Amino acid sequence: MSNTSLKFGTSGLRGLAVELASGPAYDYTAAFLGTVAGRGEIRRGGTVCIGRDLRDSSPEIAALCMEAITDSGFSPADCGALPTPALSLYAMNLGAPAIMVTGSHIPADRNGLKFYRAMGEIDKVDEQAIVACCQQMSGNRPQGAGRAREIGPQTLESYRARYAQFLEPRALSGLKVGVYQHSSVARDLIIDILSDLGAETRPLGRSDHFVPVDTEALAPEDRERLAGWVRDGGFDAIVSTDGDADRPLIADELGRFVRGDLVGAITAYWLGADCIVVPVTANSALEACSRFGKVIRTRVGSPYVIAGMNEAVQGGAACVVGFEANGGVLLGTPVVRCGRALAALPTRDAMLPVLACLSVVTERGKPLSIAASEFGFRTALSDRLQDVRPKVSAAFLASLGEGEGLGTLVQHCGPVTYCDRTDGVRLIMGSGSVVHYRPSGNAPELRCYVEAPDYDEASRLLAGGIALAREFASGEQ
Repeated sequence: MSNTSLKFGTSGLRGLAVELASGPAYDYTAAFLGTVAGRGEIRRGGTVCIGRDLRDSSPEIAALCMEAITDSGFSPADCGALPTPALSLYAMNLGAPAIMVTGSHIPADRNGLKFYRAMGEIDKVDEQAIVACCQQMSGNRPQGAGRAREIGPQTLESYRARYAQFLEPRALSGLKVGVYQHSSVARDLIIDILSDLGAETRPLGRSDHFVPVDTEALAPEDRERLAGWVRDGGFDAIVSTDGDADRPLIADELGRFVRGDLVGAITAYWLGADCIVVPVTANSALEACSRFGKVIRTRVGSPYVIAGMNEAVQGGAACVVGFEANGGVLLGTPVVRCGRALAALPTRDAMLPVLACLSVVTERGKPLSIAASEFGFRTALSDRLQDVRPKVSAAFLASLGEGEGLGTLVQHCGPVTYCDRTDGVRLIMGSGSVVHYRPSGNAPELRCYVEAPDYDEASRLLAGGIALAREFASGEQ
């Protein structure tokens, strides 16, 4: 398995779709079920839920997973195309494990599997157990019938009801919201939920082909679309998600993209969180804004954020919200707001932050841009170098020590006063600005994140940081 594109990243197994569909989807599914069955978390004949996104390769891969479920002695429940958080919610309420076939935001030629135990998303220990189990398998695939019990609309209805009962009827009345549909698996559901709550909605940009929308590194053409749609349509906001709808994409009334960690901060404050759990890449203003009693920093990836949330709950925090720089929000504890309860959902969700940001507009009677500005976020930009082999990324990060690599960075970006290696290399400049490099966990990419007091300085830092990484990679590839 060493010569494979498949590996676990920040959230789930990812790799080339043709490779996943050639057999490994079966193997990893069988290994996952062997792991949870070995712990006594599912009995023979028990239900395993399957969902998928709208990629062309997802139905074929889902069918292979169903064959593995059947051959392993369990009963597959086909939940069809639906958001990852909707599948997770349904399976948790059923007390069943689940598998989501999705590559999330990565290109259309890739795909992946997200695994859920009955109590929620797997962690890094689970990932290691699945890989070890998969490596011990013989490779023989009985190829059972793989017939699944098709689940009706209740999977989506329970997710839809989750938010209909949490917000007051007509809570979004008076808002005009554009919904960038592209190939999001939630493209129709978003319109249904917002319309239920009284918002005037307009579908935008629906696509028959898969569009890899990355909410952490939004493409320039998407930024232009958002600005153009707001200019022409007069929207209070434009909302969307990534491919499997666990990351939100939100633009304000000016057509400006609202970064994911700022979306998460707005959501957590709206929910009344006393503790937030975020990866080290999230904006430094989260501590400086003094709106949260405790801020816990982790490595990048939802399994690490979930582990941090569990620690916060065990430590006595009353309302724990986790979120990432990509905007995905995880609810670690039940919440009661205005007398209405919302159950915990410790997996990334796009719908909750969308509703929170829109509710802030209606409740305060102020534009989203004003609400966002009050958190005092420093300007944060990010970019990535694609087709960078992991060994090259590792060598580059290693060069950012006390030697020549760091000296070259100083020439590009300025003096460095502190180096944080929690995840990748995060360099704090004397001015307080930040340059942070880390390899992607999902693709052969090297990401660069920067923070600075203003856009011009952030742009300069990002250009310098990317130039340095590109120069190094070109000499190593």
